[in-house]
Amino acid sequence: MRPRKWRPPAAPERARQRVSTPPLPPVHRLALPAAGPEDVVLDAEGRILTGVADGRLLRVDPDTGEVATLARTGGRPLGLELCPDGTLLVCDSRRGLLRVTPADARESGGSGDGGDPGQAATGDPDAGDTGPAPGSVEVLVDRVEGEPLTFASNVVLDPADGTVYFTASSRRFDLEHYLGDLIEHSGTGRLLRRRPDGRVDTLLDGLHFANGLVLAPDRSFLVLAETGGYCLTRYWLTGPKAGTREELLGNLPGFPDNLALGSDGLIWVALPTSRNPLLDRLLPLPGLLRRLVWALPEWASPGPDRTTWVLAVSLDGRLVHDLQSEGSYAMVTSVRERQGRLYLGSLHESALATTYVP
Repeated sequence: MRPRKWRPPAAPERARQRVSTPPLPPVHRLALPAAGPEDVVLDAEGRILTGVADGRLLRVDPDTGEVATLARTGGRPLGLELCPDGTLLVCDSRRGLLRVTPADARESGGSGDGGDPGQAATGDPDAGDTGPAPGSVEVLVDRVEGEPLTFASNVVLDPADGTVYFTASSRRFDLEHYLGDLIEHSGTGRLLRRRPDGRVDTLLDGLHFANGLVLAPDRSFLVLAETGGYCLTRYWLTGPKAGTREELLGNLPGFPDNLALGSDGLIWVALPTSRNPLLDRLLPLPGLLRRLVWALPEWASPGPDRTTWVLAVSLDGRLVHDLQSEGSYAMVTSVRERQGRLYLGSLHESALATTYVP
């Protein structure tokens, strides 16, 4: 633990509230055969794709609850991006940036919708799991500037030229010890770019737990979540500000996680938990106190609230939706919106969830 002092902005009053007005409507749970659907994406048929803690990539029908295995990464998949050719870009916290080709995409040359793997959905969540994984996995990036890539977090593709942008949350802590990065606040997160020729460069360094990522529809900028900074950051790709960063929306009432561009043109933000008053008090103080907190057993350490919370923000940083309810689905790390329906993922739950924008 190498704590750095930081004086966070005073938490807004909203951080102390537990239900929004209007509240987030009740959620419908979709049970999974494993825990931790950290990110969610949707294919053209409205099916949910997600990665879980045992390394599997799953496809879930939100109407029937049917689950099928697309592939296994051999690590811990986090952020996902569905490509036009039916392949998936996967940020795996242990293996780096991956490209996964489901069986049908490999056989047909890509359906563009995530496909239907060779082991067709049978309603059995573990169908085919005793044999080889149905999809193939290719490692795209596992080292950056000669160092192992640790804690790859979220990814987006520029379909116009094949450039891949992705975040790495921390050089110092892995997923299992992510709280250490938030407590230390040393700022070792990065925004990275993989060019079509395979070259990788660092666009931004020193980020406070770089996390969710969105590419603007006109490709002029990226928006990323700095979880440890309670903010959304814009990085300009084109125009007079190209190569510079600015705060798009700051002093959030919770910790922003994954981001997604909705069918409504808004940036949807998952908030796993509200701001922690103890952490806010400790961050400006000498590091010894944070080392003591880090040394506490898990049961005695400050933990996340049990809340279900998402925001939606316009591309110019205006808050449009703030939707929260208590306890029905916890540690929301991802949200996708399509035609007014919301699809939620969680680092801890053994289920996905769906609800609607009120």
